[in-house]
Amino acid sequence: MELRGRNKVSAEFSMSSMTDIVFLLLIFFMLTSTLVTTSALDLVLPKSKAETVKKQDITVSISRDLTFKVNDVQVSEQQLEQAILSNGRGIDQPVVILMADENVPTGKAVFVMDIAYRNRMKMVLATDPK
Repeated sequence: MELRGRNKVSAEFSMSSMTDIVFLLLIFFMLTSTLVTTSALDLVLPKSKAETVKKQDITVSISRDLTFKVNDVQVSEQQLEQAILSNGRGIDQPVVILMADENVPTGKAVFVMDIAYRNRMKMVLATDPK
């Protein structure tokens, strides 16, 4: 009587375990990529179709001759952060509206945006509705 073993090597390759690993890696990278924060400023640009911002807490104006005004009170560049913080005190989520003349250097506008970013305030750049 001849006994044969039933251990045959199959020539088929199952891809189910490979697809499971690929999907797990895909989910892992999708979750970790949403946790990466960029070093950009939070800037909300309003639409230019006559929409207005409902909540106007702090208004910062930069004129053509580089004078700063916080809620129509002129302040120096060194006092700007303190003036913004004092106007935003007691407000739950203050919104800073930046109204800069079109001839103002970008560095001055970014200076105001950086103040709002460091103090976790929302920033809106005012535009002229057309």
